[in-house]
Amino acid sequence: MPWNLTTPKANVGDIVQLVGLRHKHFIFVLAEGGELHTHRGLVKHDDLIDLPWGTQIFSHMGSPFFLLQPMLGDILTNLPRNTQILYPKEIGFLLVNMGIGPGQRVLEAGTGSGSMTIALAHSVGKTGKVYSYERRPEFQNLARKNITRLGLEDQVEFRLGDIEEGFEERDVDAIFLDVPNPYDYIEQVRETLKPGGFFGALVPTVNQAGHLIQSLQRNRFAFIEMCEVLLRFYKTEPNRLRPTDRMVAHTGFLLFGRKIEVIDDPRSIDLLKEIGMISKLGDRTSEIQEKDPEQESIE
Repeated sequence: MPWNLTTPKANVGDIVQLVGLRHKHFIFVLAEGGELHTHRGLVKHDDLIDLPWGTQIFSHMGSPFFLLQPMLGDILTNLPRNTQILYPKEIGFLLVNMGIGPGQRVLEAGTGSGSMTIALAHSVGKTGKVYSYERRPEFQNLARKNITRLGLEDQVEFRLGDIEEGFEERDVDAIFLDVPNPYDYIEQVRETLKPGGFFGALVPTVNQAGHLIQSLQRNRFAFIEMCEVLLRFYKTEPNRLRPTDRMVAHTGFLLFGRKIEVIDDPRSIDLLKEIGMISKLGDRTSEIQEKDPEQESIE
């Protein structure tokens, strides 16, 4: 596998990272006879083969670099892309809050350039599977190349088409939507997600988030949460420890929910309010006694 984090030294075929002055870095596949041409000089691949990770090397101009294994965040932010990608600050939070792990079957819609696809495939491992839906073939083709470059192609099945027609899979463990109007597809999500399964989505605006929350409630999703991830770095100089000048602030709203089944029993009113299936605004709770549990929940 090209992206291998378990070896003590650099081998032919590994994806490697050179980090130089002012954190300028280069990520590439190590090949016999290969050369990296930079504005700071030439680095021959043969000089890097069999070196331990963390070794300091120099270009032919004497510019210093460290030889490292790229972390997932480095790979994702440096992907060739033709769309806006998800960033590590959202991806990490999504993976944890959706319970993504080895052996799971996970579905995503809106492949884009494949950043979330890569993170999901890495997380589910060789025993899991990611089903990735995209309606634009040019996006899917680039994502496929990015996945293959990392050696994760066996863990991903690509689907080309409009998700309005539904998904092929059933009883998947988790579904993530990165599409402009996720609220239009929650019925299809419910049909595919296993009971109790995890749902997640990213939307850029509050209006979209409001529509999505309403759609989740109508389709009997609970434990609905909405948040945004704001990231602030600090200058790591002990005598001048302070925030960096720029902060990575809003890039999107994250929404989560769980597929549940509801019985038509007035004793559940308070719990349904608490877990987000029923709006806490207004007093319409008596309507649950008149509603079929297969119909819409109270908004």
